[in-house]
Amino acid sequence: MNKEKEIETVALMVRRYCRGVHGTRGEALCPACAALPEYARQRRDRCPHGDNKPFCSNCPIHCHKPEMRQQMRAVMRYAGPRMLLSHPIPVLRHIAETLRRKRRNTHAG
Repeated sequence: MNKEKEIETVALMVRRYCRGVHGTRGEALCPACAALPEYARQRRDRCPHGDNKPFCSNCPIHCHKPEMRQQMRAVMRYAGPRMLLSHPIPVLRHIAETLRRKRRNTHAG
């Protein structure tokens, strides 16, 4: 997935999470969620893997700060399954990439 598509997907997931968990409406984000999309963009811009990187959840580096990683995991756990109905293609790509990486790691060891 290219960088801009990944950032758009993360922002969409954060909005979905914020609406469902914190009750915001429309494009608005609560203060707890407002920093997440920009933080994800900064992490992605600084990623040493560039455009060849795996999804952050599949990455061996884990460059997120621990507290931000915890927030992002909560977003992914909540929004991921809900994205399957509204945005199935990115979800299916993520599942396929996860399975490919698991197979590669199993065969490499």
